[in-house]
Amino acid sequence: MTSTFLPGGRTGPDLAPPPPPASRGRGRRRRRTLNLLTAVGFQLPALVLFIGLVLLPMLFALYASFFRWGGFGMPSDLAGADNFTRLFQDPVFLGDLGRCLFLVVLSLALQLPFALAMAVLLNQRLRGRAVYRMLFFAPYVLSEAITGVLFSMVFAPGDGLADHVLGAVGLDGLGGEWFADPSTVMATLFLVMTWKYFGFHMMLYLAGLQSVPPELTEAALIDGAGPWQRFRNVTLPLLAPTLRISVFLSVIGSVQLFDLVWVVTQGGPDHHSETLAVTMFQYGFKRYQVGYASAISVVMFGICLVFSLAYQRFVLRRDLEGATTTMRGDGT
Repeated sequence: MTSTFLPGGRTGPDLAPPPPPASRGRGRRRRRTLNLLTAVGFQLPALVLFIGLVLLPMLFALYASFFRWGGFGMPSDLAGADNFTRLFQDPVFLGDLGRCLFLVVLSLALQLPFALAMAVLLNQRLRGRAVYRMLFFAPYVLSEAITGVLFSMVFAPGDGLADHVLGAVGLDGLGGEWFADPSTVMATLFLVMTWKYFGFHMMLYLAGLQSVPPELTEAALIDGAGPWQRFRNVTLPLLAPTLRISVFLSVIGSVQLFDLVWVVTQGGPDHHSETLAVTMFQYGFKRYQVGYASAISVVMFGICLVFSLAYQRFVLRRDLEGATTTMRGDGT
């Protein structure tokens, strides 16, 4: 190491010369390549699983929907669009669409408002509110199979808990064959669905309510706004993004409903509780008409896709634009 004179008669080591521009360029390219390989290495396992377990089965179901295929070997008996034409001539499939709409309407009109009311109540300063939150959320943790078996016993005709409770309060005439009567099976199923899923939506709403700034509510209170006015003009607008997500999840869940219905009724009596997914399972794994079942799955996917795109375009647009604006404002 050589020394050089510094001001004041001091000496010091020579500073190393800067690397040439070509070396700096190679270093930057090497770092970019390393970062790219690291990103690919982390994403590759998930990408392989997604392609193998999601994308390829979806493409194969689309391919199989154009064949008369029983599920053995490879599809070879080309049917063209006959499976899709048959769908809209099938009274069971058309009934599935009506029952799906029935569940969607009841969920939006009853289940979600009930969950919102419970969330508003449990957002207050109540003694033991943590216990109530846990109790209301607990059904969502149970599997659909356990829920189905449980309510099969609760609504068992004659010997079930529901009939005993109604008899104890003098309402024997309201009991009966809850899941065996075509006129009551869907309403009873919706009651079970509400017990199972409302706790999930309640927790979503609770999270949204706790993000509402208390200063706004206090300002409205100072201005003389009553409880309903504060909720309608302050809380509800700020809760709107959470409400929109909850509605989206509720609609998609109603379209895809399978396991709870299958455990409780298997679509009976006489198809009166079948859903799209149950009909698809019946044709695919009970009647070995896999090509026709694949057509049902394609229609289900199309319904969910069209609804998702339309909902994002017309309902979630403001939330997405607000998130983009926030990110740009943060410089990220």
